[in-house]
Amino acid sequence: MRFSDVIGQTYPKQLLRQMATGSRLPHALLFLGPAGSGKKALALALAQYVLCENPGPEDACGLCNACRKVDKLLHPDLHFSFPSIGANATSEMFLPQWRSAIAENPYFDVNHWLQLIGADNKQGNITKDECVNIIRKLSLKTFEGEYKILIMWLPEYLGKEGNRLLKMIEEPPDQTLFFLLAENQELILPTILSRCQLVKVNPLHDEEVVEGLVRRELAGQREAESVAYLSNGNFFEACKLAADHQNDYATKLLDWLRKAYGGNGVELVRWSEEIAGIGREKQKQFLRYALHFMREYMALLVTGNAQVRLQPEELQTAQKLTTVIAFDQIALIAQLFDDCSYHVERNANPKVLFLDASIQMHHIIKRKIAALSPAL
Repeated sequence: MRFSDVIGQTYPKQLLRQMATGSRLPHALLFLGPAGSGKKALALALAQYVLCENPGPEDACGLCNACRKVDKLLHPDLHFSFPSIGANATSEMFLPQWRSAIAENPYFDVNHWLQLIGADNKQGNITKDECVNIIRKLSLKTFEGEYKILIMWLPEYLGKEGNRLLKMIEEPPDQTLFFLLAENQELILPTILSRCQLVKVNPLHDEEVVEGLVRRELAGQREAESVAYLSNGNFFEACKLAADHQNDYATKLLDWLRKAYGGNGVELVRWSEEIAGIGREKQKQFLRYALHFMREYMALLVTGNAQVRLQPEELQTAQKLTTVIAFDQIALIAQLFDDCSYHVERNANPKVLFLDASIQMHHIIKRKIAALSPAL
């Protein structure tokens, strides 16, 4: 992974290059940002730049022996630590899955990772044995490169076991670097935070998501723009949405709203059976789109400005709905979609769930807001 392979993140890339080329690279860096923003990609790019035998002013060469080994995550001086499952588990037990996941898409999130290693309902953690193993590995001399590097993904999963690493992070062996990749600094021990220099990694901009999808040939320009609106700067979510491009969620939502407005019981049952058949993950994505649409529809109603995050066809639909769905009804419909998403996550019966939601939406659309509830 080179800096040129990292999607967006222009400022963090520039900062990291300056640190590395100016011999001002701190021994402990904390990459802090939301899931899918590119923390793993940035850390891997920095590691390759540091270990490269012929680095240029902007990037690693990508051709030397060290670069080829880092690309395959096989460099003997590059170590990884990440959440795993099992009371005595270490990251080394899951390295094949880790290498495979990084090669497929380094922007994956923790839920995807834990399911990949068979966690099911088990909690991931970074264990005592893992901490002991880290100390052992980093106490050895370098094998090939000038530096030993540990990339720890999600130190939040350390818990109190992080105390075992405090001394090594504060006073590491010579030529040892720690790259910690975190999403929630409140779950990290303050004593670890105080020993790291922060590198803030913001969510990707829509334009960067679009560029990344098109560059990787995951979507065409128009489809990538639509996906970017839904991903909220999370490239892994964007990849999942692009992979599911055959589902026209805008058409599905409009169809649902029309049937709910009409209130024909037979049509609502048929629609509920159809949506139940697409599977839980696609149902969640559909509801995510529905919430996005209602948010932008609210912005359109409030401002009257057509410059909202909707594609032209979606904008036309939203403008037509202004005569049907009033401002006060939007919150009720959005709450209904949010409740559906909650219950889909918990394996509710989809036919019953969406039929009930359809009936509720019919009442919301048809009745005056004041008649819905005395509490409103």
